[in-house]
Amino acid sequence: MADPWLTIIGIGEDGLAGLSEASRKALAQAETVFGGERHLALADVGSRGRPWPVPFDANVVLSCRGRPTVVLASGDPFWHGAGAALAEKLGSDEWIAHPAPSTFSLAAARLGWRLETTTCIGLHAAPFERLVPHLVRDAHIICLMRNAAAVGDLAKWLTERGWGASLMWTLEALGGPREYTDQHRVDLFAEEVAADLVAVAVWARGTQGIPRSSGLPDDLFVHDGQITKRPVRALALSALAPRPGERLWDIGAGSGSVSVEWALCGGTATAIEAREDRAANIQQNAVAFGLAHRITVVTGKSPGALATLDAPDAVFIGGGLDVAMFDAIWSRLSPGARLVAHSVTLETEALLSELHQRHGGELMRVEISHAAPLGRYRSWEAARPVVQWSVVR
Repeated sequence: MADPWLTIIGIGEDGLAGLSEASRKALAQAETVFGGERHLALADVGSRGRPWPVPFDANVVLSCRGRPTVVLASGDPFWHGAGAALAEKLGSDEWIAHPAPSTFSLAAARLGWRLETTTCIGLHAAPFERLVPHLVRDAHIICLMRNAAAVGDLAKWLTERGWGASLMWTLEALGGPREYTDQHRVDLFAEEVAADLVAVAVWARGTQGIPRSSGLPDDLFVHDGQITKRPVRALALSALAPRPGERLWDIGAGSGSVSVEWALCGGTATAIEAREDRAANIQQNAVAFGLAHRITVVTGKSPGALATLDAPDAVFIGGGLDVAMFDAIWSRLSPGARLVAHSVTLETEALLSELHQRHGGELMRVEISHAAPLGRYRSWEAARPVVQWSVVR
């Protein structure tokens, strides 16, 4: 590696004493040192220190290109830190990094938890709902918190959602001389955390949490009746075959239930819905499941609303497909992209049959009945048949 001008250093609460020789050498040679006020004080860099701008802007570091520069970050700069935001703007020969143990590593070491089976999540700039997909019985979760006040807010939030019996540890100033750890029961938490530099560890005890299988119960979603029902949704998700990092177009999204289940698998979704009230329901569901960062809601009609969207890896059409919409979608799909369309009308069913004959794939007709009262007895109550066409481009 050529001599890099930028050194990214992870620093802990033990300050200079905890840094490697290479880190201390880079600090001594740097013309400019960027970091938070706390980092600069720990490193004792004096007048060479420049606090981060608020909001964070990596371009201030790039203005020093070619001159010896150091960036200080907490612990591991590439785990909820500034490392990746800088590295993606630089050539590989321009920078070098010297990480320190992350807050997650230190917390797991104090509690004796297996880090590989522990959920590690940053809540310093994210809503508590981000925890929803991870809250299952006996889960171990370590959270970075925004400030001390947020700890009490988190305890209240967990209690309101049935996780009050959970154990919670507050971990302050890990790795330094002021380190302090305390254990609490979530619904009894009433203490004031002294320091803002705090992480929280949670051993989840309470309800069962969200199932991991496709086809979540309909009553978990806000909807006005326009929702892809659970068994049909499970069939749709099976055909859509979600994978982490992939993008879905959910056209005529209704409640956004398909988008939510896709995003729970690690992908991103764009939910297109013509009605504003239903678009509001989709947004509410995205927030409730902690997926607002993965689901984008577009209010508009297809195919016009699709024009500015990035091409998808999969498309779900819950209803209303016509020739113009299909042509607009099909022309945007890359090889390997999946399309799944449902129909409950004879007209759209005829179109799906034609498209199946032309493009192949799988055409399936699903009839589902539920047991319902009939006088003193029970009988089968049939839902409208659903025709599903699934195809790979």
